[in-house]
Amino acid sequence: MKQRLLVMNGQKLVQDEKAPGKWETVNVEKAGALKPAIYNIYLSQQADKTAAHSGVILHANKESIYQQSGRDFVQHKRSDFDKVPEIGSAKIITYSAESGRAQVDTPTQTQSRGVKR
Repeated sequence: MKQRLLVMNGQKLVQDEKAPGKWETVNVEKAGALKPAIYNIYLSQQADKTAAHSGVILHANKESIYQQSGRDFVQHKRSDFDKVPEIGSAKIITYSAESGRAQVDTPTQTQSRGVKR
């Protein structure tokens, strides 16, 4: 089943595709810190447990947590997390080599441009 997120007007709509090109809204929530856009989370790839995944947490359901990493989407198993990361926040997700559990860190700002006048 294809699923996408539609974020607009401060709302996050979770939509399922019932027929080709026909989307049905199944859930409406507050968007929080998510930027307005259409997120096609059905294009997500399973998380590579040997790599670090950095990006914004988009959505969490009973089975998965979806993260935008660049222009791509990564799908993490919810069972790998002790606590679900905050939706709309930028996080770095790595996996423990021993237990395979997800570890969530907040990215540090390494370089920024100041305003020069």
